[in-house]
Order: sequence, then C-alpha cells, then structure tokens
Amino acid sequence: MERQTSQKWRTEGTLPEPDLLASGNPYWLLGTVLHISSDDDRQVDQQQLTDFKASIPRGYEVQDKEQLPVILGIQEAGRVLGQNAQAISRWRNRRSIAEADLVLSGSPLWLLETVLADAPQRQRPVDQAEVAKLRAGQRGTQKPRGRRASPPAISPPLQPRPAARTFTAAERDAAVAFLTSVLSGGYSVTITPQR
Repeated sequence: MERQTSQKWRTEGTLPEPDLLASGNPYWLLGTVLHISSDDDRQVDQQQLTDFKASIPRGYEVQDKEQLPVILGIQEAGRVLGQNAQAISRWRNRRSIAEADLVLSGSPLWLLETVLADAPQRQRPVDQAEVAKLRAGQRGTQKPRGRRASPPAISPPLQPRPAARTFTAAERDAAVAFLTSVLSGGYSVTITPQR
C-alpha cells in the first residue's frame, strides 16, 4: 500500500490507531492490515504478501501488539543513549551502533535489547529511566502528517478602492496626505504627470 493510501485511509477512519509508534512514525501489524483487507473491496495479492514476507529476512509475525517486543526508532534510541536523533543517525551511517534489526519504510528500527547489548560494548551509558518508560509503553506522539490544521487567516474587511485624483503643484500637502492614506491601505499608486 502506498503512503498516500495509508494517509487517506487514516483520514477516512479505515485504518485504526497504529499498533506501534517509533520516532513519531506509525506502524501497523500485518494482521491489522490484513483484517482491513477483508472489508469492502480490498483484496490481498497473495504473491505480493509472500514476496513482502520474504523481503524481511529476520522478521516474524506477531498477531497482537501486546506480543511486540520494545522497538526503538532513532529518537527512542537517542533517548536511551542520552543522545539526539542526529547523533544516532551519524553513528548508524558510520556503523558505530548495532545494525538495525529491521528497516521499515526507510526507517531503522531496533529491539531495545539490541541497543542495550550494544551500548556497553561501545562504552556508552544507558539512561535507565528512559528504558523503564519505554518498557512501560510510554512513547512520544505521532508526527503530524499532511497540512497542519490552522485557523483560517482573517482578512481585514475590504475597503473600497480610492478614486483617482489629480493634484496641482500648489496642492502638494493634500497630494502627500492622499498618497500616504492610499499606500497605508495596501494599495499601489501610479503617478502620471500632466502636461
């Protein structure tokens, strides 16, 4: 399923709340998605499903999100290791952190246990309070998707456009006052000299 499709389904209420949030990104278990396909006219292409499963060499199926181990994205790994997401990305690019257990939708995901086993080997401290929060299911919020909902901009009431005026050299002060009021109203002015 394309990202735009999943976002559309979430907007329509077809997709339930995500089974997992990692680094603010939503993820659904395969069972959740397959349950959706049984409704309406959505059909699962069995060959695509088989190919998808084969493309995840260390993957395994979990039917219930309660069975999920603690999974970390870059942000959660950073909190556990007392670093920001950019540091974790740099370490990953330099291969100075354990290889991600899974890359899903382009995002690396680690089991908590993988990060905890890797930290002492690299002499990195672990924030045990963050580990406890993650084990208790405390996660960040989901990243906003699409356009942000914002109140409509309130436009000032439209003022009628000022009528064109002609001034003589003797009416200089009146011309300056007129120009000032027109420009402060947000209008532009074209000055045409008379001969």
